[in-house]
Amino acid sequence: MTVAWQLRAAAAALILPPAIRLMSFARLMTWLTPPTPPTPRKREKPVALDDKALARWVTRILFRLPEPWHLSCLNRSVVLYRLLRAAGRPVELCIGVTRAAGTGVTRVDRGDPHIAAHAWLVLDGAPYLESDVHFITRLPVVARFPDGADAPPSSN
Repeated sequence: MTVAWQLRAAAAALILPPAIRLMSFARLMTWLTPPTPPTPRKREKPVALDDKALARWVTRILFRLPEPWHLSCLNRSVVLYRLLRAAGRPVELCIGVTRAAGTGVTRVDRGDPHIAAHAWLVLDGAPYLESDVHFITRLPVVARFPDGADAPPSSN
């Protein structure tokens, strides 16, 4: 991964997590999603980028930062969504929520303690850059960006 991509990732990690809390999520995702699908222009080389290295870099940055920047699945997914779409990857961002206990998913501390939620990226219909996809398949998708994307990869 180049220094330019490391700097882009650091900037996105500093700007986007506070934006999640300051504006409506739908408005933020509209701002982050170009009106047309991300495809390399004719005669333009696809962006050479190691997506896994980028994900590790973003995770390290967010892990070291305090709230509201600190590592969470939502912060990580939004930052990677922005960066990967800028690189021409047609990723989607999914948010799943369940009331079922024992899902192994991060619990939401506010409100009902039995609610669990997770945010992740999808590429070509499958979870992308996730270390453990087993629990994702148990989450009903309640939001998917960009709007109008195909059916969620969850069986629930």
